[in-house]
Amino acid sequence: MRLLILQDHLRSGGTERQSILLANAFAAAGHATTLLTFRPGGALAGTVSPAVARSSLQSRDFGLDWFAPGLRRQVRARQPDLILLMGRMANCLGWRLTPLAPVVATMRTGKPLPAWFRRTLRASRHVVANSREAGEHLVRTHGLPPEKIAVIPNSLVFPPEMGTAAAASLRAEWRARLGTPSEARVLLCVAMFRPEKNQRELIDIVHGLPDAPAWELWLAGDGTALSACRRRAAETGLAHRVRFPGFIADPSALYAAADVAVHASRSEALSNFLIEAQAHGLPVVAAAAQGIEECFLPGETGWMIPRGDHAAFRERLRDCLGSGTEVRAGRARAARAFARENFAPARQVGAYLELFARLLPSPGR
Repeated sequence: MRLLILQDHLRSGGTERQSILLANAFAAAGHATTLLTFRPGGALAGTVSPAVARSSLQSRDFGLDWFAPGLRRQVRARQPDLILLMGRMANCLGWRLTPLAPVVATMRTGKPLPAWFRRTLRASRHVVANSREAGEHLVRTHGLPPEKIAVIPNSLVFPPEMGTAAAASLRAEWRARLGTPSEARVLLCVAMFRPEKNQRELIDIVHGLPDAPAWELWLAGDGTALSACRRRAAETGLAHRVRFPGFIADPSALYAAADVAVHASRSEALSNFLIEAQAHGLPVVAAAAQGIEECFLPGETGWMIPRGDHAAFRERLRDCLGSGTEVRAGRARAARAFARENFAPARQVGAYLELFARLLPSPGR
């Protein structure tokens, strides 16, 4: 198959990581794969396989995610058998491409959808939702027929491959790098600093935690809301407990160094961070949002807290921080097994390729 994946920019977000994972996997499976972006470059551009054809619509980076000059011309020149839309802006413009090739839209957000996004949903050949709840939302709110929707969860971008000794070494290295005591429990969130990711609320939540046992909150990533979160940490007197490691291209080392994954996002379809963290053995404490419950096994690998209930969130964190070694080890085993079984890349990539083959006419027909 000749496959074209459309994405606005290769910034450091979860959708962008999924786009690159799929492009690399499709190419490795022998399919002629193009990754076409609106803007050139991006934090993740270096992770695209040489086997993937890369092209950008903007001659230089104008910083405009929506600016897609020559979109139809470039797509027509590639003559794809199928187009996969990844990200908000690609899905907003996908309806313009439906005369050129079968278009598969994606539903990977919990935010309200613009009119052009909704137009693409109606015009596309099929829609992939990355959680059951997102798929149900398409039927309930946007009137799509259920048979037009396939639910394919996100893949693990960073499946754990390190041994116990390597993980212990990385744990010690990163704690030393950030000045974190070896005995402290680390609460970790890895996400772009956007308002909807809501890292600020995590700072407000941990502000009420007792000093003992020792703990720290690590908020890794970059983005527009980072400076506001730094200010909030200083305002609450937690500058010595809240660390900002920055954008880490491969956060596996942070997972090895942490003890609990925490998330307070207001808008999700399925959290890449939460499934990655569990694959590395971290239990989850997360605020309720669309698709969050599908990321873990409630009560076994994690806990979903009602939105805005800071007291309940803190209480669960206190349980996690104070748990004995055996309890923590049991949770780690359950989290690893659940994430590795349900979000294995080969399983998800195979589901996409099976869907594409089903949507395309058989040779000779």
